[in-house]
Amino acid sequence: MPRTPVAEILRSETPPGAVTVMGWVRTKRDSKAFSFLEINDGSCLSNLQVVVDAAIAGYDEAVVPARTGASLVIQGNIVESLGKGQRWELQASKVELLGGAPEDYPLQKKGHSMEFMRSIAHLRPRSNLFGAVFRVRSRMAYAIHRFFQERGFVYVHTPIITASDCEGAGEMFRVVTMDGEVVKTGDEEFFAKPTYLTVSGQLEGETFACALSNIYTFGPTFRAENSHTSRHASEFWMIEPEMAFCDLMADMDLAEAMIKYLVSDALETCIEDLGFFNQFIDKGLIERLEFVRDRSFERVTYTEAVELLKASGESFEYPVEYGLNLQSEHERYLTEKHFRCPTTVYNYPKEIKPFYMRKNEDGKTVAAMDLLVPGIGEIVGGSQREERLEVLLANLKDHGLEESGYGWYVDLRRYGTVPHAGFGLGFERLLMFVTGVANIRDVIPFPRTPGVADF
Repeated sequence: MPRTPVAEILRSETPPGAVTVMGWVRTKRDSKAFSFLEINDGSCLSNLQVVVDAAIAGYDEAVVPARTGASLVIQGNIVESLGKGQRWELQASKVELLGGAPEDYPLQKKGHSMEFMRSIAHLRPRSNLFGAVFRVRSRMAYAIHRFFQERGFVYVHTPIITASDCEGAGEMFRVVTMDGEVVKTGDEEFFAKPTYLTVSGQLEGETFACALSNIYTFGPTFRAENSHTSRHASEFWMIEPEMAFCDLMADMDLAEAMIKYLVSDALETCIEDLGFFNQFIDKGLIERLEFVRDRSFERVTYTEAVELLKASGESFEYPVEYGLNLQSEHERYLTEKHFRCPTTVYNYPKEIKPFYMRKNEDGKTVAAMDLLVPGIGEIVGGSQREERLEVLLANLKDHGLEESGYGWYVDLRRYGTVPHAGFGLGFERLLMFVTGVANIRDVIPFPRTPGVADF
């Protein structure tokens, strides 16, 4: 008999009848003639209660030695439960022990710190919290693809290894080969030139947008910045759409629509897991997500944002001055205290933005935007790209970049140039926002941060 997922059983309107369930023991209670097992197979947050008569086949060999963490195959019938808290339960007719677990199994039924859970990242998906996190992660990845596919975007796989620095002087991982303990450089380089792990697929994505009109990328990116904050990781995932024949206003429209779409999808399809987060992680989570889904976003220029922050009367750790980057505390003030909703800030000073952003007519700002959300700050960053050849060449020079390293990118402005725009969504920051989990290390299956590359 094929395996029936626990989620399918618990969501059934009528008893499924005879089933085979495979999963891990969360708890076990023994009486003289019966054992009560809580079984979870990862398909949903809730456990399935299994009632095992001591007289059935396999009881002594499988149920008696089974502890928390052991894996079992259980055959039986689903019946209406007489106990509180569950609609159905499994009356077992046969039990088989697949893998036992000793008494020192790390995930006992008690509270564990996030730091401890990171040290057992190979086991933490079995916990309620991390099972819920990674189910939501899976669903959000699917919803992202669906959002773009429904709108006719083409999915493009951009390279992980690159010879170009999208951000300009960003902290990047160098890719090298070695002969024994000697690093090969120069002409001996594997790719015959210095190469790096990419911080973005944007530049390559632009080449496809200038042929296929609307494209998106979704993949891993890397940054060698030695940052230990709760919002930064060395390896993370990015979603980067690029649209030809598009300006900054349309770019902001798409970013805001995408966030609303993803939040709506989470509320519709992940409500059990969100309810768990709302109870144990962030008691205002569901209310905040519903607020984002139902309310229009605000928009404000960078100049206006700086003026609002300076007039706020708040005591910020970092100074607020025109020409400085907004910090997380500034972004959260705008979304949580001033506007009290997601906010898009646009038209930033050109000095604090990369070379590829389109210079505005005022000569002082570029057509850049950041979408800020409560609890996180920046979740999306984007811009209209500079499509004018001479202006782009001047930007490269101003940023100390050689045209020879970006010849293929400059060519897009020589051959049928068009206005185009795009943005990047940090996938893990989206997950932090949707789940209420406060540290990026806890929404990545195996986090890579400075000094940490375990598992």
